Amino acid sequence: MSDSGGKRVSVALCTYNGEAFLGDQLRSILNQDAPALEVVISDDGSTDGTLAVIEDVTEHYSGPTEIRLIHTTRVGGVTQNFDRAIGQCRGEIVALSDQDDTWEPHKLRVLGEYFVDASTPHLVFSDAALIDDAGARLSGSLHGSLRLGRRERHELRSGRAFELLIRRNVVTGAVAAFSRDLYTLATPFPTSWVHDEWLAILASAIGDVALVNETLVNYRLHAANQIGVADPGVTSRIGRMLEPRGDRYSRLEERSRDLVLGLERLAVPDPLLALARRKLAFEEIRAAYPKTRLGRIGPIAKQCFHGSYARLSSQRRLDTIRDLLQSA
Repeated sequence: MSDSGGKRVSVALCTYNGEAFLGDQLRSILNQDAPALEVVISDDGSTDGTLAVIEDVTEHYSGPTEIRLIHTTRVGGVTQNFDRAIGQCRGEIVALSDQDDTWEPHKLRVLGEYFVDASTPHLVFSDAALIDDAGARLSGSLHGSLRLGRRERHELRSGRAFELLIRRNVVTGAVAAFSRDLYTLATPFPTSWVHDEWLAILASAIGDVALVNETLVNYRLHAANQIGVADPGVTSRIGRMLEPRGDRYSRLEERSRDLVLGLERLAVPDPLLALARRKLAFEEIRAAYPKTRLGRIGPIAKQCFHGSYARLSSQRRLDTIRDLLQSA
C-alpha cells in the first residue's frame, strides 16, 4: 500500500451521471503500482447507471484499496461534491479524481514522492495527455491547452507560484494531490472559487506548489465535461475579447475579496497579502470601468502604466484590449 514516506494516500472521486467512463477510471485507480489507502466516492445524485458501475467494480476487486461510497444524494455542484469527498478522506495525502479520465499506473507513486518530509509541497500537479470518447490520444496536452509557458513554469520552479496563480489558475484538480492539512486550512471553500483553484492558490501562499514534469493522467474530452479544456485557438480567443462584459468583472472582484479574507485569516507573509490586496483594488477598478469604450481608455491606460495588467491580469497586456473592446 502506498505510504509515501509513512503518509497514506486517499483518492477523492466525485461522480455524477458518469456511467460511460467511470469503470475504466475506477479500475485505473485500483491498479496503481503503489495502491491508495482508499477511494472515497461522493455521488451527486446520479440518475443513470453510475452506482451500478461502482457496485460492479467493487464486487470484482479484491486488492488492498478500500472503496467507500459515502454519499448518493444531490448537493448540486462540483466544488460542493469534492468538499464532501475530501472531508471524509483519512489519508495524509489526497489525490483528486474526475470520473471520466484514466490514470497511468505509476501516478500515485510519482506524486507521493513529493511528500516525503515536512519540507515538501502542500500541493503537486502533473501534466495530462488528451484523449477522446473512445480513449484515443488527441494532439497536444493539458498544459498545452492551458498555455502553460516557459516563463510560468519558471515561476513555479522558483517558488513564485503565488505570483502566477493570482493572475490565472493553471492547476487542474484531476492531476493534483495535496496534503490533507491544506484542506483543513482551506475550508470552507468560498462560493466564488472552484475547489482546485482555491486549494492551489492557498498552497502557494502557505507552503508550496510543485509541477511534476510527467504525464500521469489521460484527460478525456467529451461533450458532457462539466469543466473542460478551453479551445486555445485564435478564433476562440478573439471571440472572448468581443463578448459582452456581463458579470465577469464583478465575479473577479468577488473572488479577489474572498482571497484577501482567506489570506488574512491564515496570516500569510506580508508581501503576499499586499499583492492580494493590490489584486482586489485592480479588480474593483475594472468592475467600475465606464460602459462606453471611449470612457474606458483613460482608466485602462492608467492601470497599464502602473503595471497592474502585466502583474495581475490573466492575459497580461492582452487584457487591456479585451477590457477596451468588450461591450457593456
